[in-house]
Amino acid sequence: MADQDLREVVRQRYADMAQNMRVDGCCDESGCGSQLYLADDLVSLPDGAALTSLGCGNPTSVADLRQGETVLDLGSGAGIDVLLSAQRVGATGFAYGIDMTDEMLDLARKHAAEAGVDNVEFRKGFIEDIPLDSETVDVVISNCVINLSPDKEGVFSEMFRVLRPGGRLGIADVVAEDQLSAEERVERGSWVGCIAGALSFAEYENGLTAAGFKEISIRPSHAVTDGMHSAIIQAHKSAHR
Repeated sequence: MADQDLREVVRQRYADMAQNMRVDGCCDESGCGSQLYLADDLVSLPDGAALTSLGCGNPTSVADLRQGETVLDLGSGAGIDVLLSAQRVGATGFAYGIDMTDEMLDLARKHAAEAGVDNVEFRKGFIEDIPLDSETVDVVISNCVINLSPDKEGVFSEMFRVLRPGGRLGIADVVAEDQLSAEERVERGSWVGCIAGALSFAEYENGLTAAGFKEISIRPSHAVTDGMHSAIIQAHKSAHR
């Protein structure tokens, strides 16, 4: 499938999910990730946001967010990680969410308004072409989205570009064991189901290294299917140009 066609399939799937969330208050996917958050994290969020995570982890728990920082969430969906990030960075910080799906952006903005959070902004865009200036964020987070991109090299390059020197990544994503071929990954699940497009551990590390990242750590957290894991990915951009 051509990259543009694959992107449209992913966009339509998540548009449909957003519509279901508006009606039901929660997605109907077995991969919903709200259970991966602590109850104390969710209690301050409106119910619509707290029940609509589609991720495979909780990147805000490993990003070590600090007061006053600027955070960027790639593929922000219904906004749960942006809202949690906004709380952690406080009134002097800011959280951006980037998503390509209008329906998800509408839902995220609704949740932000319900939460009364004003240090957030949701922008439409592709994670391979982030609509932010270079060196403007301190932390990039993402929750089970990079595996959906047909151009992961472009995503890694864009994350590096928008990070300030000394900035860092805190990402949750699905990663394949190194012995699994691309064909074997396809056998285990679809691209839009976050399986077929997953990189291996080695491919992920090599891609981040090629983009310029240092201190790369990729740690599996739980299995999602045979030979495939949800993983926490952390890395840093050098403080020196």
